[in-house]
Amino acid sequence: MDQKRRNTGMKVIEGKRHRVDFPRKDHREEFSAEVASPVQTYERKEEVREASPEADLSTGRTVGYVGLVLGIISLFMWSVILGPIAAVVGYYAYNKGSRTMGAWGIGLGVLATLSYFILIPFAR
Repeated sequence: MDQKRRNTGMKVIEGKRHRVDFPRKDHREEFSAEVASPVQTYERKEEVREASPEADLSTGRTVGYVGLVLGIISLFMWSVILGPIAAVVGYYAYNKGSRTMGAWGIGLGVLATLSYFILIPFAR
């Protein structure tokens, strides 16, 4: 019977059976290199251009005007389509630095969309 216990890797201490091979506290190796996918290492030789504040401001101003125009147009036609588009474009302009035009685009887009849903029951 002792021969059988020796082959299974079990140790008997005070009548209880303890495994010798698990948990392996003696072996603390790392095997993540075998498990992880290989990483490609190469350098990019791209030239990184830094955006100037003037370019961001002119982009925000242009997008702000587009949002304002879409907001005004959405008051008169296609309120459900152009209203949310004007609000999103206005939000983008607001984040790019054109705060006034962006706020107007957001306001007019939301106003056109909400007025459509409020006034549509009276049109039918």
